[in-house]
Amino acid sequence: MLEKILQNLGFTALNPMQEAVLESARTHDTVVLSPTGSGKTVAFLLPILHRLQSESKGVQALVLVPSRELALQIEQVFRSMGTGYKVSCCYGGHSTKTEENILREAPALLIGTPGRVGFHLRNQNVDPTTIHTLVLDEFDKSLEMGFQLDMAFIITRLTGLGRRIFTSATPLATLPDFTGAENPEELNFLENTDYVPQLTLKAVHTEATEKLESLFRLVCLIGAQRTLIFCNHRDAVERISEVLGRNGLVHATFHGGLEQPDRERALMKFRNGSSRILIVTDLASRGLDIPEIESIIHYQLPLTEEAFIHRNGRTARMLAAGTVYLLLAAEEQVPYLPQFPEEQPLPESPQLPPATEWETLYLSAGKKDKVNKVDIVGLLLKKGGLEKEELGLIEVKDSTSFAAVRRHRIREVLAKIKDEKLKGKRIKTDIAT
Repeated sequence: MLEKILQNLGFTALNPMQEAVLESARTHDTVVLSPTGSGKTVAFLLPILHRLQSESKGVQALVLVPSRELALQIEQVFRSMGTGYKVSCCYGGHSTKTEENILREAPALLIGTPGRVGFHLRNQNVDPTTIHTLVLDEFDKSLEMGFQLDMAFIITRLTGLGRRIFTSATPLATLPDFTGAENPEELNFLENTDYVPQLTLKAVHTEATEKLESLFRLVCLIGAQRTLIFCNHRDAVERISEVLGRNGLVHATFHGGLEQPDRERALMKFRNGSSRILIVTDLASRGLDIPEIESIIHYQLPLTEEAFIHRNGRTARMLAAGTVYLLLAAEEQVPYLPQFPEEQPLPESPQLPPATEWETLYLSAGKKDKVNKVDIVGLLLKKGGLEKEELGLIEVKDSTSFAAVRRHRIREVLAKIKDEKLKGKRIKTDIAT
C-alpha cells in the first residue's frame, strides 16, 4: 500500500525524517522537529493512515492546525494519497452549516483550526470518543497565536486517544501539560544538513523614497520566476499591488484583511500559474505548501531571525534551490545575518516579464452540485474545444470551481461553453478576478 501511495504522491521513497516518524509513531507519542519544506505533512499522514480502520465509524484521527490555509493544504495532500478514506476540513470563515452537513457522515480524518473544532465538539457535531489519533501540526505557531484554551478543551474531550504527534519547524522548550503526552520521543532534524535549503541571498540597496521603484525593477529582473514579496503590514501589500498593477504586472495579494474566498483565490491563481507574483504578509510565511517558488523578496525586513527563516522556508523546499532578495534602504540593517549578502545590481531600463501562460476560468458549480474534476475536464475538452495540454490545474470548491486555461484560448472557451450545463445545471462562467 505504501508503494502505491508514494506513486500517487510522485515520490520514489520516503526521506529519513519521514521514515523515522513512521517508525516512532507506531509505539510512541512523537515530537517532530524538522525544517519547513522537509515533508512533515506526509510524515504524520502515514502514521495516521496506518491506524485507520475501514470498519470503524466516526472520526478516527484529528489534525489541529493554526490556519485554514494549512488545513486545506493537508486535506489536498491526503486526497492525493488515494487512500479511499473520507477527509473533511473545518475552519473559521467557512460555513458552519455546510460543515455540520458534512459531519453528519463522519470522515475518518478531520482537519481543522482549534476554534472551529471546539465549536463542533460543543455542538455535538463530532463524537470525540471515536478519535484515537491526534496531530498538532505547526504546534509552536498554534501556541504563539493563543490557541492554548481551545486546544486544551479539545484534548480533554478526546478520551480514547492512543497516539499524539506534534510537529514544529522550531525547537520546543517543553510540551504543555494539557497535551497529555507521556514520554514522547523527540525526533530532531533541525540541524540535519540534508534539509538545509539551498538559498542564495542577495541585497538590493536603495533610498527609502525609491523603494517601490527599486522593487519594480527587481521584479522585472527576476522575470518569469514564481516570486513571493513579503511585507510587514497589509497597507504595504496594497501599495505594492497598486504600483505593479499600474505597470501592467499580473499579480495576486494575500493578507489577513482579505475575505477568506479572496485569499483562497489568490493562492489558487498562484498555484495554477495564472499569476507568478504573490504579495503577502507574514500570514503566508508558514503553513502554505506552494511548490516551486524560486524567489523571495523581503520588501520589509521581519523583526526576528525566526520570522526571516520561516519566510525563506517558502522557497528551496525539498532540496530545491531558491534566491532570497533583501530590499534595503540606507538605514536598514540585518542583525541576524552573520555576513552581508552579495550586492544585486538593478537594470537601468527594466523590461516587463512576459505574460503568464495561464488564466483562471470560473464556473458557478462545485461539490454541492456533485461536480468533480472529471466533469470539468469533459466540459472543457469536449464542449470548449481545448486540447489536454491547454488545460491546467483544476480546483473544485463547495459551490464554485476553477480551471487554469491557456491564456490565448480562454475567451474562445468562454464563448463555446456559455450556454452549457454541468450535472444538469446551467452554469455561469467567467474569467476569475
